[in-house]
Amino acid sequence: EPIVVSPVADTGKMINPKTASASAVHKPVIGSVDADGKKTSLSTNQKNEIFVDILERLSVLFSNNGYVLNSTIDGCIQMKSYLAGNPQLRLALNEDLAIGRNTSTTYGSGVTVDDINFNDCVNLSEWEHGRTLSFYPPDGEFIVLNYRMTGEFKTPFRIFPSIEEVEPNKLEIAVHVRAEIPDNHFGANVSIEVPLPQTTTVASCNVVSTPGANGVNAEYISQEKKLLWTLKKFPGCTEQTMRAKVTLSGPCTSQIRREIGPINMNFEIPMYNVSSLQVRYLRIAENMPGYTPYRWVRYVTQSSSYVCRL
Repeated sequence: EPIVVSPVADTGKMINPKTASASAVHKPVIGSVDADGKKTSLSTNQKNEIFVDILERLSVLFSNNGYVLNSTIDGCIQMKSYLAGNPQLRLALNEDLAIGRNTSTTYGSGVTVDDINFNDCVNLSEWEHGRTLSFYPPDGEFIVLNYRMTGEFKTPFRIFPSIEEVEPNKLEIAVHVRAEIPDNHFGANVSIEVPLPQTTTVASCNVVSTPGANGVNAEYISQEKKLLWTLKKFPGCTEQTMRAKVTLSGPCTSQIRREIGPINMNFEIPMYNVSSLQVRYLRIAENMPGYTPYRWVRYVTQSSSYVCRL
């Protein structure tokens, strides 16, 4: 029977019983099955498992007034198989998935990717009509497919910076970040860096946080001449602000002003993806009585280059 994999409804408490821990993909593979696909004595207690990660890395450039100048999603579906006997698998994606910007699907009515490429092991006989892949998973970790999306998509975080020269050698910098992901999701291990001029002598900063944000800290790293703002948890549909007062050793000339920024943001969003590419189901292709593998599907969005000009 196919097992339909639905998006997790609530990630607010971080741990979900249906989600494999990040360390799970580092389990050893070699030696768990013999040449005939039978489990070895070392793995008699090991579950038949397969891990599927839908990973998206975002590259976004914002202008200094918060508008998106360019944006790209580089995504992949990767698997790690611990299935005895190496059975054939069937993986189904969105039925409305369109490929190429010249297709009839318009933005908002379906998922459109610019291009997509598949692992050599993938059988594409059902791809055109059913968006279904079949393959025999090789041992260990492998990438089933890569895809790329450019242009319009809803960025998970928006950055709005401001700089005010209060005295010739004193600046006030504010960075306002708005989480535009749903309130049942959150950004994890968020860090925001703001490079400062080499003439900076002292800087102090404080944070205005909304309820729900955890592990919030902001500091000036004098050795690297930068502000570092970190949040262990940045809840969706909230806004956070950092304000900094910066003193320079001399006047802030136009050349020194150009040394400020750009702002660089790093984050990870568990069980969320921007493109809306979804795994409809993952199942064993042939009927194998008594063979009930565990299937773990995770969605992860990460920043690759998330930058805002100043």
